[in-house]
Amino acid sequence: MSAVQRIRAVARAEAAVLRRNRWLAVATLIMVVFAVALSLAGSAPTGTLGVDMLTVSVASMTTLAVYLIPLLALLISFDAVAGEADRGALGLLLSYPASRAEILLGKAVAHVAALSVACVVGFGVAGGLAVALGGAGADSLWALARLMGTSVLLGAVFVGLGYVLSSLAGSSAAAAGLSAALWLVFVVLYDLALLAAVVLDGDGGFTRSAFPWVMTANPADAFRLWNIAGSDTVAVAAGMTGAADALPRWAAPASLILWPSVAFWLARAAFRRVEP
Repeated sequence: MSAVQRIRAVARAEAAVLRRNRWLAVATLIMVVFAVALSLAGSAPTGTLGVDMLTVSVASMTTLAVYLIPLLALLISFDAVAGEADRGALGLLLSYPASRAEILLGKAVAHVAALSVACVVGFGVAGGLAVALGGAGADSLWALARLMGTSVLLGAVFVGLGYVLSSLAGSSAAAAGLSAALWLVFVVLYDLALLAAVVLDGDGGFTRSAFPWVMTANPADAFRLWNIAGSDTVAVAAGMTGAADALPRWAAPASLILWPSVAFWLARAAFRRVEP
């Protein structure tokens, strides 16, 4: 059996668990409900800003994705290793003729695929509704497609980080607590710390030079900046034209594309230290 076949076998087994737990249906429903609600709630400024409804919807869904996708990714991955240990199945899993990296890759394929379905369906339904109600231009349609693609990348980052915590934690309960703390740091506290640093620095060197790059180092912020910087109309709708212009266009994409590999490398290193 080749490495690809072993990874596929693990992915099929993990996908069966997701179907049995109704995780895919629940995640997709959550994405649809929140994306549609934000699209409808954010449609009011379209006339004021002079943009179509889909552009404003994409700006709103970008904000939603920054908070919701990392949370869903951590919820699906935090017990990938710790849960197997709690159920007494880790020893059996490691006895399979597959390396630890192949086991993680198989789980990642299933988990990222489930997140991809939830993102595409959720944003697709909300985007289709926005087009039907307020029309769309080529730029806003491309912005919607970019939002879907970058959402998958963001989900992959936090799936990998969830594996890291799951491997380091002694139990599923500990992994859940660490995942909540990780979400809080990356999505909330990181930006608050940067804001405090900017306030203290004023118009100093950190604010003018280092701040944009430190912001891009966070995958959640890189995701937000990539979607905003990629479209002038979305940047206007989001009110972040200054942030979008502070960095070269390649900075945010480079950060978000690199992060999944970094997260998986860390997960692989942590999983190697787990004893069955």
